[in-house]
Amino acid sequence: MPVTTLLFYLFSAILLGSATLVITARNPVYATLYLVLAFFNAAALFILLGAEFLGLILILVYVGAVMVLFLFVVMMLDINLTRIKEGFLSYLPLGLAIAVLGVLELAAVFWSAPLGRIPAPAAIPANADNTRALGVLLYTQYLYPFEIAAVILLVAIIAAIALTLRRRSGTKTQNIGAQMAVRAKDRMHLVDLREPKP
Repeated sequence: MPVTTLLFYLFSAILLGSATLVITARNPVYATLYLVLAFFNAAALFILLGAEFLGLILILVYVGAVMVLFLFVVMMLDINLTRIKEGFLSYLPLGLAIAVLGVLELAAVFWSAPLGRIPAPAAIPANADNTRALGVLLYTQYLYPFEIAAVILLVAIIAAIALTLRRRSGTKTQNIGAQMAVRAKDRMHLVDLREPKP
């Protein structure tokens, strides 16, 4: 068995184990760290499959930025674990239904196109540049889906800001309109502190 095949099975097993630990860990901080491990193994699988650009992007963007942000947010929040566990059984039927649906979809895919019928990919030439090939595909053949995904992400960012932006009583905020409309004579009062002459 080639070394690449052994590495593929090794990284896949660690990826499945860490993904399972993400959803079974009791501590949210540990779950986030297991997710970082899962991203590292997924990046290693991408690199083994010849997609070095996607593997590096997965490490730089998700592990280096997003997951670090998630980890800091989880560590700063005061999460009440007992309150989270109280509603677990109420969501169990919905979770089981979604899991059964996912298994049925995978079975339908394997039933319609078994792995033996899928043609092997063509050999990658030595001078191949998958970053350039990915850019050409994104900005030519998949330009409209790429732009639609960008607009959806922009709408999601605006919606997240709008949902979290709420006015609270007792907080001091700036009124830009009142600051711009102020006049000098309303803010400044000259007082003569010299002693009056006899």
